[in-house]
Amino acid sequence: MGGLLRTLLDQDYPAEIILVDDRSNDESPAMLARFAQDAARRGMDNCRIITLTDNPGPNYKQHALSVGIAAARGDYLLFTDGDCEVPPGWIGAMARRMSDATVGVVIGPVFKKKRGKGFFPLYQCYDHAVRYNYLAGSIGLGAAGGGFGNNIIVSRAALDSIGGYDAVPPSPTEDASLISLIRSRGEYRIRAIALPDAAVETGAEKTWRAFISQSLRWNNGGLFSPELTTRLNYNLIMLMMTTGILAIPLLPFFPCLWPLPAGVFIVMIENTIATFGLFRKKLPKGGFLNLGYLLSLLFTPVYFTLMTLMGYCGIKIKWKGKEIAR
Repeated sequence: MGGLLRTLLDQDYPAEIILVDDRSNDESPAMLARFAQDAARRGMDNCRIITLTDNPGPNYKQHALSVGIAAARGDYLLFTDGDCEVPPGWIGAMARRMSDATVGVVIGPVFKKKRGKGFFPLYQCYDHAVRYNYLAGSIGLGAAGGGFGNNIIVSRAALDSIGGYDAVPPSPTEDASLISLIRSRGEYRIRAIALPDAAVETGAEKTWRAFISQSLRWNNGGLFSPELTTRLNYNLIMLMMTTGILAIPLLPFFPCLWPLPAGVFIVMIENTIATFGLFRKKLPKGGFLNLGYLLSLLFTPVYFTLMTLMGYCGIKIKWKGKEIAR
C-alpha cells in the first residue's frame, strides 16, 4: 500500500480522498494515519480514513466500497486499490474523460508489474493487458460488461440512475456488475481509455495458486453475471474458446474440426497485436516476437478454457482467504 499512498501525494488535482480500512491487522492503520498527516502538510486537507470493524459480505470488497461511496461528497467517484500505484496527474486525466455529461463511466488501463524472471511473471503482465484490450473492445462495440475496478471513474448521476451502489447485485466482480447495470439502463454511455496517460500499475500475484484464484473469480464474474446480456455474451465467448481448445486432441480423428482451434488462435493473434500497438511501452521489454509472449499467446486460450471448466464445475472462489458467492 505504500506505493499507492506515495503516488496519491503526487496528485495535483483537487479531490476528496477516502481510504477504507477493511479490518486490517497489519501496519496499514499506521500507514494511513501517516498519509493523512503528510497530505495535510501538502495542503490536501480533504482526506478521510474510514475503519471497518465488521463486514457482513457476501462480497466483502463490495461492502467496503459501499461504505466509502456513502461517505463521498463529490459528483464523480474514482476508484483504485491498495496494491496499486497511480501516475502523476491520474485524477485529472480520469476526470477530463468525464467532461461529456452523457458519459456515466470511464474505465482506465491497468497493468501488472513484472516481478522476477521466467514465464509466470511475464504471463501475468500479458494476461492483464490482453484482458483490458478485450474489455475496451467490448465497450467500443456497445457491449460493456466489465472493467478493472482499480481504475474506474463513475458519475454520481449515473450511480443515482440505477438506485445507488446498493442496487448493484452481489458478484465476485462488483465492478463488472456496476458497469453492466449502468449500461443496461441505457441512460449513460460507457467509455474506455486507449492511452497510457491514466494507466495504473498493480502488484502481480506471487504464486500460481493465488493467480488461478484471481482468474477464477474474474471468469466467474462474467460466466454468472447477474446481468443477462453480459452473462450471455461472456458465456458465448468462453464456450467458443473452450470448444476450439477441446477440439485439438480430436483433430487426428476428425480433421474437419480444424477451423475451431484455428479461429481461437487467429483471434488471440489479433488481440495481441492490438495490445502491443496500444500499450507496448507499458509491457515488459521483448516485443511481440519474444518467445515468452508467443508462449503466452498460445497458453492463454488453454488457461481460459481451464478457468471456464472450473467455473462450470462449481469450484469455490476465495478472496483474502474467505469464500465468496459466485
